[in-house]
Amino acid sequence: QVQLVESGGGLVQPGGSLRVSCAASGTMFSINVMGWYRQGLGKQRELVASMSNAGNANYADSVKGRFTISRDNAKNTVDLHMNNLKPADPAVYYCHLRVITRNYWGQGTQVPVSS
Repeated sequence: QVQLVESGGGLVQPGGSLRVSCAASGTMFSINVMGWYRQGLGKQRELVASMSNAGNANYADSVKGRFTISRDNAKNTVDLHMNNLKPADPAVYYCHLRVITRNYWGQGTQVPVSS
C-alpha cells in the first residue's frame, strides 16, 4: 500500500516563502507523476504543480514564476518551494501520486497566509 506523508506547512506572511515536502512509501512503479494540489475554503481541489519521474514539470498559471516543484526519484520525495505567497494561496495542500491509472493522496498540510 502506498502512503504519502506531507510536512512543512505553516503560517507565512504575504510575500513570504515556504517549502512543503512529501515522502512516498510502499511499492510503486518508477514511472509515475508526483505533485501537489490545493483546496481553499469553499473551493474545488486544483492542481498546483506536478512532475513526472522524467523531470517534466507542469504548473498552474497562478503559481508560475513563484512556485517550484522538485523531486528525488531515489527517495520518492517531492517538494514544493513557494515564494512570494499571496492572499490567494492559502489552502490545504495535498501531495498526489499517480501511478498509471491509480491515484494516491496525502492527508494534506495547511498553508495559511496571514493578512
